[in-house]
Amino acid sequence: MWLDKRQTWALAHQLGGAALIELIIEQTHTCYLGDRSQRHAWGYGCGNCPACLLRARGYEAWLAVAG
Repeated sequence: MWLDKRQTWALAHQLGGAALIELIIEQTHTCYLGDRSQRHAWGYGCGNCPACLLRARGYEAWLAVAG
């Protein structure tokens, strides 16, 4: 609840490494429209709704820090 999306991705990686990140990308989505037809680097979603934008920005911020 107190973590931003970048911190959430970092925590997932800390807890489960690349395998957990891949599971999150493949098996979850936060898209308000429920769109699973488009796969992005951060997972499935429309890519335009507020939930997708938040998830995408968090993923990109995590990658920037994680290297």
